[in-house]
Amino acid sequence: MQKRLIISSTLLGITIERLCRQVIENHDHFAESVIIGMQPKGVFLAERISKKLSELLGREIPTGTLDISFNRDDFRRREIPAKSYSTNIPFVIEGKKVILVDDVLFTGRSIRSALEALVTFGRPSKVEFLALVDRKHSRDVPIEADYVGQKVNTLPSQKVLVELKEQGFEQDNIWLITKNE
Repeated sequence: MQKRLIISSTLLGITIERLCRQVIENHDHFAESVIIGMQPKGVFLAERISKKLSELLGREIPTGTLDISFNRDDFRRREIPAKSYSTNIPFVIEGKKVILVDDVLFTGRSIRSALEALVTFGRPSKVEFLALVDRKHSRDVPIEADYVGQKVNTLPSQKVLVELKEQGFEQDNIWLITKNE
């Protein structure tokens, strides 16, 4: 197995700052905007994005979490039941601009599931998607991220591994894993 570092701890900080500034350009003072992290790893990134936006804007940004486990198209096909996580959306999303956040965009199936789960909480005026890593050339559904930390060309056999301090790692690292054949 080969591991290649694609985003270091230092680069992750710079990337999050850039993503926040891009988001700010498209949202009027966040008066009608909210951030929702997709469980499990998108939550950590959403919290970092929210914290950085709060620093830059001088106000708190409504932030929630969304579990998509029961909305996945492979939910009933798994031999091992999917682990469910909590959903916590302590605000109204009706008419809001929602920024969905996840760590890696691969096939697009997770974001499709998130859109399905999201509408049970109301009808947002707009939904945008922020992904830390976009694995290009591998979509099952026609979905693209509005905000991307880094685009990476990958093979279907490769994997992107996100290690964040919030998960118990010593430092933030994002790796491209290639299995030896």
